[in-house]
Formats: sequence, structure tokens, C-alpha cells
Amino acid sequence: MAAAKIAPSMLSSDFANLAAEAERMLRLGADWLHMDVMDGHFVPNLTIGAPVIQSLRKHTKAYLDCHLMVTNPSDYVEAFGKAGASGFTFHIEVSRDNWEELIKSIKAKGMRPGVSLRPGTPVEDVFPLVEAENPVELVLIMTVEPGFGGQKFMPEMMDKVRTLRKKYPSLDIEVDGGLGPSTIDAAASAGANCIVAGSSIFGAAEPGEVMSALRKSVEVSQNKS
Repeated sequence: MAAAKIAPSMLSSDFANLAAEAERMLRLGADWLHMDVMDGHFVPNLTIGAPVIQSLRKHTKAYLDCHLMVTNPSDYVEAFGKAGASGFTFHIEVSRDNWEELIKSIKAKGMRPGVSLRPGTPVEDVFPLVEAENPVELVLIMTVEPGFGGQKFMPEMMDKVRTLRKKYPSLDIEVDGGLGPSTIDAAASAGANCIVAGSSIFGAAEPGEVMSALRKSVEVSQNKS
């Protein structure tokens, strides 16, 4: 069974105090730190790149779960590997012709490969990547349109999670977008085990309690199945 992993989305943190925010999240129970990398092209927003990952890496040993919302993910593999990224998740929509090569290069740089899908992309599109000889090790289901934090959770995306969990019982299935105490049960019962949450954690009076509630929901759902 894929273990529960709670990954605060650092896009919602105070970027001026990123190292302190990372340390605070880990102290309060985070498993991973989710890093939203946007190029201003694949999505309209522009966020952080390898230099920020490299700076943060000097201050933390945490698993840096990097989600690349970029048009040319292969251009970033070497820089992110050098910077100290732990996971490198690319989008299937921009990698249909070169995903095999991309997975190989991500692994060669010591990172864990993942693939993500926008809400409009059929889940079947990632089956070959999970079943490949050299497979991705995580599938990220976007539960909002990628690009901005604070959006509303799309429950209809849970069908994708259910399909993946049924087909791949031990796969890391990550959900990102609008996750919090009011939406976690839908995601957890569908089979998601890696939970990305930004506003609901960073905007809470007690972020540790929110992370604990998210984890508990995943674990309760897993014990039922």
C-alpha cells in the first residue's frame, strides 16, 4: 500500500522566508515540500526555478517534490538535478513524443520521475508511462486548472484517481488543487495517498492540525479498503 504523504504547497508560503517556512512545515508534520514551478507559458503564472530550489536545498534535507508546469520539461532536468530536486513531475500534455527519454534523464540525474495531467486530459493517457519498462513512479492528478493557488476543488477528477488506484494498487497517486479538511475525504476515499495543500495549510491558525487531519483521512480510507 502506498504510504500517506502530506506535501504543503510552498506557493502559499511566505517566499521572503522560504527556508523558515520549509522548516516550520516539516516540524509540524509535512512529509514532502511541494514546489510549483511555472514558466509563464504552459500556465499564465511565473513562479520559481532551479536557483530557488538550489537555495532552499542548502537549508533542508526534505524531499522537494517539484511539479514542472512548463512547456519544455526536458530543458530543466539537468538544472533541477544539480539544484537538488528530489522529485521531477512533468506534464503529459507537453511530453507525448519524448516521455521515455525524459523519464530516463530524470532518473539519471538522481530524481524520481512523475507525470501530471490537467483536468481536461484523459487518465488513459498516462497508462503507458506507468506500465513502461522504465516507468514514472508518481501520477499527479490536478484537481484544479494548474497555474494559480486558492482555486476550488473539482470532485469530478476523483474518477481518474479511482481508475488509477484500481489498476495500480501500490502507485503513488498525488492530488493537487483545492485540497483541505472539507475535500480530503473525497480524495482519500478515491485512493489518493499524496496530498498537496496550500491555502488550507498556510491559511490555517494551526497548520499542523490540518496536516494531521489530511493524513488521518488517507489512513482511514486505506484501512477500509
